[in-house]
Formats: sequence, C-alpha cells, structure tokens
Amino acid sequence: MDTPTDEAPRASRTAVMVAALRGRAAARGDGLCTDGYAAALAGDEGLAYAAEYELAFPHIEAWIAARTAALDASVRIAITRDVSQIVLLGAGLDTRAARLAQPGVRFFEVDQPASAADKRARLARLPGYPIDAATYVDCDFAREDFLDRLVARGFVAARPAFFVWEGVTYYLPESAVRATLARLAGGCEPRSVVAFDIVRRRFAAGEIDDTADLAARDGVARLGEPLFFGTNDPVRLVHDAGFRRVRVESFDALSLNLSGVYAPERRFRFQSLVHASVAEPLG
Repeated sequence: MDTPTDEAPRASRTAVMVAALRGRAAARGDGLCTDGYAAALAGDEGLAYAAEYELAFPHIEAWIAARTAALDASVRIAITRDVSQIVLLGAGLDTRAARLAQPGVRFFEVDQPASAADKRARLARLPGYPIDAATYVDCDFAREDFLDRLVARGFVAARPAFFVWEGVTYYLPESAVRATLARLAGGCEPRSVVAFDIVRRRFAAGEIDDTADLAARDGVARLGEPLFFGTNDPVRLVHDAGFRRVRVESFDALSLNLSGVYAPERRFRFQSLVHASVAEPLG
C-alpha cells in the first residue's frame, strides 16, 4: 500500500525486499519463520535490496522473521476460533493464503493495482504455487474504499474477519492510518481483529541522533518509500478509531517469546506489533 500521490503508484520495492528477507529467514530451518515461496518470489532483485538495506540495519532479517512468525500464529489462532475470512491489507508478496490455507477459510489480498499486478506476474512464474488460494482485490486507496472493494469481491462485513496490515502504516500519512482504522472499526463485525506494526514517532520523523538509526530510516526512502507515520501511543490511536480491545507487543518482547533470546543489539526499540478489536478479547 503505497503513499497516495498524484503520480501513478508503482509496485512496492520494499515488498520485494521483505520477501527476500523472509525467504532467507525460512531457509535457516530453525522453525521460527516458514515460507517456501518467498525466496523465489523475490529473486535476485530482492536479495540486492536486502543486502543494501542491511548495511544500515544488519538485524532486519530477525525483525522480519519475528513479525512473520507472530502474525502467522495470530492467523492460525483466529482460524481455530472459527474466523473464516482472512484479509491481507496491503498484501505485497505475502504468501499466507497458500501457507495457512484451511478448508472453509477464505483469504483476500488487497493491494494497489501496480503491486497486485507485479505479484500476480511473479506467481505465474512460480511452479506449484496455488494462485487460486486467494481472492485478489485491486484497490486505488487514494480514490476507492477498500472495504467496499472487498465486499464487491465476496467479503461479508457481517461476519468476523482477521485483518493483517503488515509493514504498511509507517509509509502512509497519519490521516490515512486513522481513516483505515476507523473504517475497520466502524464497518466490520465487532469481533473482527486487525493486526498491524508501527514505529515510534521520532523514528518516522527522523528526529533521532543515532547515525545507524537514521541510516535505517533512510534506507527505505532510497527504495522510493519514505517513512511518514509513527506513534508513541498506539492505545490512544486505536481507541480514537473506535476499538475497545488492544494488545501491544514490542519486537524485543516478540523475539524473546518466540525464540527465548533477548538481544538488545538488534535495535528493535522503535517497533511494536498491535492487535485491535471492537469486541474480541485480546488477552
């Protein structure tokens, strides 16, 4: 989901980089992050982006692995609770529709047209990938309502859904983040859940002194996708949007819970994962 501009959006380069990092993490075989498709989807292009970004943020692969594992676990839990609609909002090169498929569960992938077309072209070149595992929903986020586009493709707003909004919020203006959350809170069944990651305000704004942190922030800008939004108060953010249940976990906490390792040198202090719902308990 690229930042709205007057120019025609292009396919997301950060999505290609993230797929490469996810594929590398999966290849380590430690069971934390599993994705047998990501490396082929990203190709050499993604590996080149990842290698360049790692010069600024050498622990980015660990971040991607933790984020992937945590969100995969949340999707699986939602499915066990009879949630039959999984929506990947700003899907990029996500492969959960293939990896986490279950009978009776429908996956929707929403993305801007250029990224969506790029993904389908990559999938067409990937032997064995179940392209029909997802319902693809192209959406010009600057001009179209994503929930209306979902409903037009078969999404049932009156049924609970789980929304994965991964790696997106910080590339959007604050107004777009707030509008998206408000639309989810007001337009979906109250037991629906949205899971999304954030960075802190100072990091997004570049109001930091650490040269390594600045380099990490500027690395995505060089890929054409600069940071716009960060928040230090995600609880207030979701409350203002209409949600009344929330869980916030730092990436340090996620890493410790998933792997038993706390490594402060990984510099995860700016990132958190948020789950929000109007009515579903999130303890």
